[in-house]
Amino acid sequence: MHRFIILLVVFATLASCQKQKYDVIIRNGTVYDGSGQPGLKADVGINADTVAFIGDLKEAQGIQEVDASGLAVAPGFINMLSHTYEALLFDGNSQGDIRQGVTLEVFGEVSMGPLNENMKNAQKEMMKRDPDWAYDITWTTNGEFMEQLEKRGVSPNIASFVSAIQVRVHELGEANRAPTPEELERMKQLVARAMEEGAMGITTALIYAPAFYASTEELIELSKVASQYNGMYISHMRSEGNAIFEAVNETIRIAREANLPAEIYHLKFSGNTNWNKIDSVIAMIDQANREGLKITADMYTYTAGATGLDAAMPPWIQEGGINEWIKRMKDPALRKKAIQEMRTPTNKWENLMMLTGDFDKVLLLGFTNDSLRKNFTGKTLKEVAAIYGKSPEETAMDLVITDGTRVGTAYFLMSEENVKRQIALPYVSFGSDAASMTTSGNFIKTPTHPRAYGNFARLLGKYVRDEKIIPLEEAVRRLTSLPAGNLKIQKRGLLKPGYFADLAIFDPAKVQDHATFENPHQYSTGMVHVFVNGTQVLKDGEHTNARPGRFVRGPGWNGKEAIAE
Repeated sequence: MHRFIILLVVFATLASCQKQKYDVIIRNGTVYDGSGQPGLKADVGINADTVAFIGDLKEAQGIQEVDASGLAVAPGFINMLSHTYEALLFDGNSQGDIRQGVTLEVFGEVSMGPLNENMKNAQKEMMKRDPDWAYDITWTTNGEFMEQLEKRGVSPNIASFVSAIQVRVHELGEANRAPTPEELERMKQLVARAMEEGAMGITTALIYAPAFYASTEELIELSKVASQYNGMYISHMRSEGNAIFEAVNETIRIAREANLPAEIYHLKFSGNTNWNKIDSVIAMIDQANREGLKITADMYTYTAGATGLDAAMPPWIQEGGINEWIKRMKDPALRKKAIQEMRTPTNKWENLMMLTGDFDKVLLLGFTNDSLRKNFTGKTLKEVAAIYGKSPEETAMDLVITDGTRVGTAYFLMSEENVKRQIALPYVSFGSDAASMTTSGNFIKTPTHPRAYGNFARLLGKYVRDEKIIPLEEAVRRLTSLPAGNLKIQKRGLLKPGYFADLAIFDPAKVQDHATFENPHQYSTGMVHVFVNGTQVLKDGEHTNARPGRFVRGPGWNGKEAIAE
């Protein structure tokens, strides 16, 4: 018996000396797990790419240990509308978003495939206008692009929808007509292939040509294919202003008839005559959800949107692409007709220029022509029109003709009160609607909307900490588990054992956006550490140059690598 007791003591002593080991231990932080529950003091243990334990780890040992005292520890944030697909080809570090805690970029509105030879050639011609941003097109399908991006090395995880725009142009070019039955069938096959390659669903941007040319029925048919693969429909609607009720109804109809969830991109109310429509739109969404549909939305945290001068011109003048658009603007009769339509209120197409109510609220941001870039970047359309001695409408046309692009433009359209009300909606997540940029190289020469650097930090600093629109735990839920659940992503969006170790560790008292329209290339601050798949990509506020990001595939993925034809 005495010998047995001695053995027990020895074994207990040995066990106490052999501490549980983890690759990484994050100690003493306040864990907001993404569920919406208040934060709790706890340690987080990570092994390889996975969260292994959450709780008291004072008796455990980490190969790497991080002191998170005074910091919030949350799942990595999801950018629900990212346009950083091309930017990652030039800089895989994704600094603008990583420094805000974004660990998953979801590409939408457009996609990088499918492409045919005509589409590739058109893109090459566009790149000739701005050779600083030229790249080799070595893929055909969207899945191939995503796999190539992963292999090149990127800091964040990446996901993508397949664009109904790309699918339409693949079969019809930029023609303003309905597809034939044969063309529609091929379009549906392209959607099916994209879903099997890992697309999250189908996306579009109906305010712009050529997406504008698609009928509701066409979108329903394509969405039915996405539904077969458990995907979703997500859209920049035909209108966010005068015809917003019709646009919301179209979105709901697509969800109902195609039998899939639907999300509204960057929910907003453009033009002061439309600001009071928010209650009715909320009621429409609530009613659809009560009926058993699933309608959600996302947003950016600013009162100005950013797009191009194409959003100020009638869709018919843009048919056929940029060259045909320019040709029509040079035709005196067609130019006169377009200018008249640009000055006439209408619900048939969205004229963002008119919705601003003042040409001084149309800010010119992006040119490829060196002279235009030097002289007019940061000026309003009203200011440039005075320089030209022409009307703002004529000036807009001349700028597009000279630049050979749609010309990047910010439109000041929304109300601050509505922004706050939208943030408070429980089904709203967040997307930058921008590329994740870096404050160096060609990026610094490229004007942009401040949302490219500040969308998520602005939520946490201005609207959560300072104005207390929603509590921190709810903001974290909207940045993590809500979009992950909407996308049907497995093992991401929550901080719990068995889930991938995507973490955002920040100081709630210090997180802050700094980018402005006057000086947009400024990183946000307050994000201290970021992990992607268990690898640290941000340490003490500085990027580590690690690129552990993965292609996060949708629910329809067939488990096979994309194969180029």
